[in-house]
Amino acid sequence: MKRDGHIHSPFCPHGSSDSFVQYIEKAISHHFTDITFTEHAPLPKNFVDPTPQKDSGMNPHDLMPYFEELQHLQKQYAQDIRIRIGLEVDYIQGFEQETRQFLDTYGHFLDDAILSVHFLQWQDSFVCIDFSPECFIDFSKKVGSVKQVYDLYYDTVLQSIKADLGPYKPKRIGHPSLVHKFQLVHNEKINDAPRIKEVLDSMKCGGYELDINSAGLSKQYCQEPYPPFTFIKYSQAIELPYVFGSDAHSATDLHQHHNVILPI
Repeated sequence: MKRDGHIHSPFCPHGSSDSFVQYIEKAISHHFTDITFTEHAPLPKNFVDPTPQKDSGMNPHDLMPYFEELQHLQKQYAQDIRIRIGLEVDYIQGFEQETRQFLDTYGHFLDDAILSVHFLQWQDSFVCIDFSPECFIDFSKKVGSVKQVYDLYYDTVLQSIKADLGPYKPKRIGHPSLVHKFQLVHNEKINDAPRIKEVLDSMKCGGYELDINSAGLSKQYCQEPYPPFTFIKYSQAIELPYVFGSDAHSATDLHQHHNVILPI
């Protein structure tokens, strides 16, 4: 099985307008047998998106059309490729109940899903940790240091693993070292190996899967996958189940670096 389990879509408010068919036809041409569209789920109603364009999550009105179009495409391409209907669900501290209610309502439409941390809370406000280098640096100054941001991020990922989000809680944890995205901007050498291992061990104990996410290799200030290669090997050593994910937001980025992450 050749699988890409983290793909966005034309329903992404901050992605491209590339059609589902463009993604699917490319996947087939590259001999992928299994793909999951994991569009950003709508954010909780009471959560205020801290990004300038307020475009981190799907419009709630688009949710059913998203499911319905993918259901149609599943049937259309059933003989060529397995298409899984999924979402990338944000874990947001303090919004666990709303997230569970969302999953209780829509979880039965899902074949697959990812639980990710993009937003960190500091005092009474949130920040999108992967939005921009300037945002990351500003947030690190507010929190106290880059290391403290790293620790806050891993603490939040661990909370996401332990959170009770009901029977439809996603079983795969997304890009667990996303906090590295701007590491070549702050240029500080943070020894977070123990924290990453703590996260991976917690995933293993909890029966979760790892999103081995190649997108970081294409990010100017990251230049490594999420998690880094050393921890991909560690995940394999502890027999943590994993799924490759390109985190593509355009058809061009689909399957990016697959042969580097999982060489044949």
